[in-house]
Amino acid sequence: MIISSIGQGLLWAVLGLGIFMTYRILNFPDMTTEGSFPLGGAVCVAAIVQGVSPVLATLLGVLAGMCAGLVTGLLYTKGKIPVILSGILVMSALNSVMLFVMQSPNLSLLNQPRILDFFTKLQLPNHYDTVLVGLIVIVLLISVLLFFFNTNFGQAYIATGDNEHMARSMGIRTDRMKIVGLVLSNGVIALSGALIAQNDGYADVSKGTGVIVIGLASIIIGEVLYGELTFFERLIAIVVGSIIYQLLILLVIRLGFDTTYLKIFSAIVLTMCLLIPQVKQALHLKTGFEREGE
Repeated sequence: MIISSIGQGLLWAVLGLGIFMTYRILNFPDMTTEGSFPLGGAVCVAAIVQGVSPVLATLLGVLAGMCAGLVTGLLYTKGKIPVILSGILVMSALNSVMLFVMQSPNLSLLNQPRILDFFTKLQLPNHYDTVLVGLIVIVLLISVLLFFFNTNFGQAYIATGDNEHMARSMGIRTDRMKIVGLVLSNGVIALSGALIAQNDGYADVSKGTGVIVIGLASIIIGEVLYGELTFFERLIAIVVGSIIYQLLILLVIRLGFDTTYLKIFSAIVLTMCLLIPQVKQALHLKTGFEREGE
């Protein structure tokens, strides 16, 4: 069960990395996440059922997520619709898109090939194939992100999130950066959805409900544990945070709690993590006042 949770944590970490690109770098929440995540799984599973190879089907899922991010970006930058509302509009519309793609609310991969099948010849113990796939994807994704953010374009992207007005005064087309950010972010999120759908063996239109909380929990847990980090270390912290979150879920299940209410547990964990910095600051101020009083 622990190995399974680690494998799940690695796959969900891809979601965390995708959300990080908008939530932390561009400094705005993107609600498209709850639509692009199941969309990636829906397109991937539907393609596999139609005879497409799992690798190509996964890439098609990523492309679908990028298209969803593009629509949100255009509504936000060109249509001047607030980013949260833009994301909600696209998220709602994607529900119908997924029903059209799958022709049903859910679709099974029973007796269909999956990416995980490529590692069956290695005769790995149970769930180690998920860990291996997760590690490969995480290493490749973090490598690509590090390369991208070390380019001039990537630095302009970061500058847009740090100070939009300053970035614009330096000649950076900030609207284009936001569109690119939403496209890339939702592509990564859809990748997570495609991989998790293959790991679970099915796609479902309701699978995106609450996933933004899971992704944010990965980010916040990593930040709370490690504090000030370099960019590379922060990406690793997201992966570690995702694994810890999945292990916490496992602990809740082992303690006998009803799994029906895991969503509220996710919300509680995220809330507690968000409150920790405030509690630390309050304790620090209290300690400082006590020392001054002495």
